[in-house]
Amino acid sequence: MTKKKGIFDIQIDLPLIQVKKQQEKEKRNDLKIEQALTVILKQLEVSGCRERTLYDYRTIVRYFIRDTNVKYLLDITSDVIYSWLEHMNVANTTKLTRLKCFKAFLSRCFDNGWFANKFWHSVNIKVDTEIKVGATDEDVNLLLSVLDYTKFLDLRNGVAILLMYRCGLRIGTIARMKEKHVDFVNQRLQLDGEVMKNHKGLILPIDEQILYLLEILVKQNGLIRDEYRENNNNLFITIKGKPTTNSITSNTIQKQLRKYTLKYGINNINPHALRRGFAKNLYLKSNDLLLVSKALGHNDLSVTTQYLHTELNDIADKLKDYL
Repeated sequence: MTKKKGIFDIQIDLPLIQVKKQQEKEKRNDLKIEQALTVILKQLEVSGCRERTLYDYRTIVRYFIRDTNVKYLLDITSDVIYSWLEHMNVANTTKLTRLKCFKAFLSRCFDNGWFANKFWHSVNIKVDTEIKVGATDEDVNLLLSVLDYTKFLDLRNGVAILLMYRCGLRIGTIARMKEKHVDFVNQRLQLDGEVMKNHKGLILPIDEQILYLLEILVKQNGLIRDEYRENNNNLFITIKGKPTTNSITSNTIQKQLRKYTLKYGINNINPHALRRGFAKNLYLKSNDLLLVSKALGHNDLSVTTQYLHTELNDIADKLKDYL
């Protein structure tokens, strides 16, 4: 008697499914860090990134290659980064600065599709927040009172100090400014994206004193350029008519400010302190954080709050008034 086949009885000569153990060889990304750096620097340059940023990328990434002897992107891990930081013989604040720059480089690599995930986000350094004090009216007025405005360098530096303290300009913006950026008729600075760090234009009012000194400075600039046959339209020039920017990390005005602090013993006369002083004065007068942020040319309010360093007591007092 033949057994009747049920609906679940399958008779086949060959298996319908053949499972093959296939080892997929991981495809290694053989892109070198130096090659990636070259590509990213080109991308940054095309996007109009400032020279200082290019310098930082180039320097920090090459520090990493030199110190770790890691050549390929694929060999970069969180452990390697931590080891690199651990062996740096520098302050934690410097380590943090280098780490931020290196993370920015890795994020650019991710954007280019060279990494599958952002593993470096978990790498952090704990640094005690250093409160940097801004310049005060007393500091600035003391320095301005000892400058000799009949001398070109003192006149030029005095105008730069006022623009940093009363308008909140960066030293980099001042070094790149052209005479065309001064609107003498409407008494304001008409700054375009070429001179601003964030590449966004900004219009700032200037007072009568700054306007008067700028008029004298522009006339003197013309005489100096004619004497040395220099052809530029920079607002701030050297005594030989050349632009004040002579390196990526510094310029002649910044160096002059250092000399003033040593010569006259005045603290907080540096570009960052002057800009912070402007931010604090504007915030105290307006109590408008957004206004301060816009005047400073910031894209992020968190950066503005770092400039202000509002203390806990100030916050408590403001909350008390509000309640």
